[in-house]
Amino acid sequence: MNRVLTQGLALAALAVALAGCSMAPVYQRPQAPVPAAYPSNTVTQSNAGVTNLDDWRGYFTDPVLGHLIEVSLANNRDLRAATLRVQEARALYGIQFAERLPSVDGTASYNRGRTIDPMLGENVVASQYRAALGVTSFELDLFGRVKSLSDAALAEYFASEDAQRAAQISLIAEVASAYVTERALYDQEQLAQRTLEAREGIYALTKRRYGAGMSTAIELRTAEMLVQSARASQAALARERTQAASALQLLLGDFTVDLPRTTPVLDDLTMTPVAAGLSSDLLTRRPDIRQAEAHLKATNANIGAARAAFFPSLRLTTEVGSVSDSFSRLFAGGSGVWSFAPQLTLPIFSGGRNRANLDLATVRKNIAVADYEKSIQTAFREVSDALAARDQIAVQLDAQQAVYAADSERMRLAERRYSRGVATYLELLDAQRSLFESGQELIRLKQLRLTNAIALYRALGGGWSNGPAADA
Repeated sequence: MNRVLTQGLALAALAVALAGCSMAPVYQRPQAPVPAAYPSNTVTQSNAGVTNLDDWRGYFTDPVLGHLIEVSLANNRDLRAATLRVQEARALYGIQFAERLPSVDGTASYNRGRTIDPMLGENVVASQYRAALGVTSFELDLFGRVKSLSDAALAEYFASEDAQRAAQISLIAEVASAYVTERALYDQEQLAQRTLEAREGIYALTKRRYGAGMSTAIELRTAEMLVQSARASQAALARERTQAASALQLLLGDFTVDLPRTTPVLDDLTMTPVAAGLSSDLLTRRPDIRQAEAHLKATNANIGAARAAFFPSLRLTTEVGSVSDSFSRLFAGGSGVWSFAPQLTLPIFSGGRNRANLDLATVRKNIAVADYEKSIQTAFREVSDALAARDQIAVQLDAQQAVYAADSERMRLAERRYSRGVATYLELLDAQRSLFESGQELIRLKQLRLTNAIALYRALGGGWSNGPAADA
């Protein structure tokens, strides 16, 4: 019995050892279809930075924003689904990897029945006890078909991990952008409040001048109309801010989180400067590019499986055990049995199925190459655009701050001149309109500066290595 069992185990070990090499093409990373450096007009002194993007906390330094990002990483349903898809891919890889190993099963059976003894010609009632250990239909991977499928499943698992990391970066950027939008609307609301107060003051002054016969009824009604217009504008901004807060809370995955009602304003929000590096850094930094490459590796491995289908396959079924008509003698000497049943299958005619499967695998790899190259080009464009916009926005912002300061002084002088009866009402209205518009533009540029910094952070693919979700 021990000798038979040893032979069976030796056969199982031989089955594992006979696994062949893969017939998949040797993987070579396609050449990046972008220059090694970003355009010279985007690489300026302001693009220098030392921030390590491995941790988003080093980039988004505002404590309120940092807290909101942490809440979103813990509660956002889209990110949670992406994390679960990683677990799904891990399980699928485990299933596929198990195909490379023999499945050893133990069986026990009992059979009792009546048969006719051919020698005696009489009915005989007999019992049979059977216990066995065996390998059922294990494919000896002589040409690497099973290994190629396992490699493809592993690559898809890695792709799902990178997809989860890309989802985390997108979530961080979306939360930051939504927060900046909500804060910009708060600043707009405060500007509308200051404008309302200024127009109420002008209305009161115009009303006094009208009572003294120094202003016309048209000027009085115009001042009143502007007050109501400012109130309507403030109410509209309050509504938009409420909607922006709801959108932010949806990203957070928690509608019970209290958002700041006043501070910080846009001027208080800062993000650490970051160096762009070389375009080749994107190949390892951006998870969406890594995801595309992992999918490319999976399609490359599938070609190996398709090629192996043209060659013979060998399946092995073995069994060792004991058979007896009495349970007490089931494991006694002389009751041992064994079987060894290899099965060789040689493909002869498949109606072109194998050729079509190989063509399909090849086409899918070519598609994956195109997708991989497109992801690199998209990343290169996003970084280049963000770098180019950064300096341009800075110049615009400096100029607009000067415009707003000049408009503020002009408004102060116009109010003084109007109260003294020197300036006309139209001059005052024009100064007030110009101040409101320049204030709105200044807030818009401040918001644009921050959203551009967020876009650059996202384009460079930073901030996923040490995030909570990355460890899930």
